[in-house]
Amino acid sequence: QDQLVESGGGLVQAGGSLRLSCAASGRIFNNYVMGWFRQAPGKEREFVAAITWSRRTYYADSVKGRFTISRDSAKNTVILQMNSLEPEDTAVYYCAASEYGRSSESAYDYWGQGTRVTVSS
Repeated sequence: QDQLVESGGGLVQAGGSLRLSCAASGRIFNNYVMGWFRQAPGKEREFVAAITWSRRTYYADSVKGRFTISRDSAKNTVILQMNSLEPEDTAVYYCAASEYGRSSESAYDYWGQGTRVTVSS
């Protein structure tokens, strides 16, 4: 069954770190671009990071230098390591998969249920 399951959200103080994981089926993990998006309260969902099957990475300007996306092929899992977190990073984070997309939300075909990240000041 093709599905994405996120984990790792929670509450952290500003300046802290969190590690989000997204477990995917083998079919999706091996053939799709994997991405992370987020939606803050009252705002549109926005692109955060993506990684291709060849491990090329893409980041939103707002997270460059602080967040790192990676793939763990042994576990069919995509990781989003978030460091130096700011209150503005507070959002529900979604894992997604796309055949060809990068930062465009409309290009993604599969979505997880989301995991909440709250950064306190």
